[in-house]
Amino acid sequence: MKISKIFMGAGVVLAAASLSACGSSKASSSTKQVLNWTTSAEIPTMDLSKATDSVSFTQISNTFEGLYRFTSASKLEPALATSEKISKDGKTYTFTLRKGTKWSNGDTVTAKDFVYSWRRTVNPKTESEYSYLFSGIKNAEKIVAGKKKASTLGIKAVGKYKLVVTLERRIPYFNKLMGFGVFFPQNERAVKKYGSKYGTASKYMAYNGPYVQKGWTGSNLSWKMVKNKTYWDKKHVKLSQINWSVQKSTNTSYNLYQSKKLDATSLDSSQIKQLKKAKGFTTLAQGTTYYMEFGQGTKGNKYVKNANIRKALSLAIDRKGLVSTVDGGASQPASTITAKDLTTVNGKDYIDTVSASAKSLYPASANKKLARKYLEKGLKELGVSKIKLTLTSSDTDSAKATAEALQSNIESALPEVKIEVSSVPFKTLLSRLSAHNFQLGLIDWIADFADPISFLDLFTTGNSQNDGQWSNTTYDKLIADSKTTSSDAKRWKDLASAEDVLLDDTGVCPLYYSTTVMLVRPSVKKAVNVRGSWDFKETYIK
Repeated sequence: MKISKIFMGAGVVLAAASLSACGSSKASSSTKQVLNWTTSAEIPTMDLSKATDSVSFTQISNTFEGLYRFTSASKLEPALATSEKISKDGKTYTFTLRKGTKWSNGDTVTAKDFVYSWRRTVNPKTESEYSYLFSGIKNAEKIVAGKKKASTLGIKAVGKYKLVVTLERRIPYFNKLMGFGVFFPQNERAVKKYGSKYGTASKYMAYNGPYVQKGWTGSNLSWKMVKNKTYWDKKHVKLSQINWSVQKSTNTSYNLYQSKKLDATSLDSSQIKQLKKAKGFTTLAQGTTYYMEFGQGTKGNKYVKNANIRKALSLAIDRKGLVSTVDGGASQPASTITAKDLTTVNGKDYIDTVSASAKSLYPASANKKLARKYLEKGLKELGVSKIKLTLTSSDTDSAKATAEALQSNIESALPEVKIEVSSVPFKTLLSRLSAHNFQLGLIDWIADFADPISFLDLFTTGNSQNDGQWSNTTYDKLIADSKTTSSDAKRWKDLASAEDVLLDDTGVCPLYYSTTVMLVRPSVKKAVNVRGSWDFKETYIK
């Protein structure tokens, strides 16, 4: 998923508290168990069919629940599913659901809520950017393409508490998908009652998770979550309330942390260097790659449609210096789009199976000589002597710093290239990217589940998350083949070959494998970060 911390550029997932509703340290340690937390950007939506980012999914994962949930070790455990039966051919899953669970509006959670939610998400009218994840479920692709009705999707309710899912092919990572928010149930009565307002404010929702969201109006910068009295596992939910606020400045959040009004804070590069030995200093690797996209669609720019120009820009970047700037070197320079340490293949990291020649276009230190060679080729092909590009990022302090570092790298190595930085609010950034209305865009992706396909699917032709609109038929075929083969060995080979194609053409420009760096108050226990989304079910304050 797209995550705001990337746009911050600091590779940091935030943690701080609400100014308007935050409690003192004394209040935080009371029996009421009130936590003060923050996020890096405004909530784009609470509609799980339309969400694409970690800000939204952190809220959704704590206020909704699906068949499975992730533990602190990123392992799946049963949530609403009490049992699972898989057919011999691996194409039919039968789930038995937990009885007596409730929505916050009093309705019972049933199998029909999953059927309704999934059908709503794949329906083209919903315009979900995550509908592609349903690929492999019977008729999903045809429904998304408008060739079949949503009612033909391979999911059905058998009575109240049995859910049957039919696949067109075996999906190796199917169970992992079930722990992701886009596959959670939705309350049909709430969706229809609120209509176009659904998901735009706290009050226009019905929740079935550990917490109920309160006070979010759709545009304000502070709100809260309160313990859900109707949640089936409420006895294991430690916190009674979480106060949230948006904090874009690490200086502000750190000052609030120091004054004991916040229970955690993100850190910028200088703070990281100063506070490495401080109590509560925390780093989390989370399967994330921060990268630069090239707007190659009709609203993009003719310059970045040129492969030689793209290669020149990539080779001009000092990735080692960049990670030092953004988080004091906690992150690592990236030479692949798939994150480091995400998946092991035959005892080694998957990214080690990607060819060295493809990765050479993304050096840790800038290769200015080769960058100039590619630039000269590109300029000659375009018939110009210089170019100007706009680099769009989020408006947080760290995102601006990241964009400025890239601007400096490129302009110093390639004087013929001028970079203009445009820093905009997170929601605006997402809007521009999804509308393909940008030239260069800073973004990162955190794996929705631990498999390279979570990254590589993004760049297939027509994928709703393919913001840059890069397209390659060989790449598309390799990704398609990886999904249909019954051989694990061939699947891994197809995925690595596809990544070679993407990198060889510089369809996207990896920058670094991001690491979360923050201070968490020592009294706060089990504030779990699962692949970019904070999970507070087991969190408590000592």
